[in-house]
Amino acid sequence: MRKLTIAGLALATALTAGCATTDDAAMMEANATASSAEQTAENAMNTANSAASSARSAKQTADQALAAAKAAQKSADEANERAKRMLDRASKK
Repeated sequence: MRKLTIAGLALATALTAGCATTDDAAMMEANATASSAEQTAENAMNTANSAASSARSAKQTADQALAAAKAAQKSADEANERAKRMLDRASKK
């Protein structure tokens, strides 16, 4: 639908710029402009889809890194607790 709208606008602009003419060359140029606009819109959509995919992948990687960091923090906290208990026991002897 978007492509059709862009093509229609390009065609309407080409036809109404200056004087409305039905000259074959002007029609061919309008069609070429509409086709170019359609291709540009499609390229932009593909780029946006690719960027969205990359963003989802980056978020997934970040989520995995966060989970690993939390697990490492928990292990470090547990190791610190064990070390503290060992020091307490050693100081009581």
